[in-house]
Amino acid sequence: MKPNPIPPTAAALEAALRAALAPTWLQVHDESAAHAGHAGANAQGWGSHFRVCIGGPAFVGLSRVAQHRLVYDALRHFTAAGLHALAIEIKS
Repeated sequence: MKPNPIPPTAAALEAALRAALAPTWLQVHDESAAHAGHAGANAQGWGSHFRVCIGGPAFVGLSRVAQHRLVYDALRHFTAAGLHALAIEIKS
């Protein structure tokens, strides 16, 4: 898969998750500024560390690992563009 030319932003991640998983509940927070100086942080203070809170029919009946895999798969192309860390909360 080609790297995504769009840098990882909360809006870009939200759009990708909505397109792939059609969630009924979704919040994406860029927590990069809180990780300045940590491994994987970039000098801009944005676009490297995110928290995703998501829920919807796509997650029903799946194990926690399978739920998280859906999110990781939907956002995989952002890794090459600088996404370093992803905290995931599934709401059921």
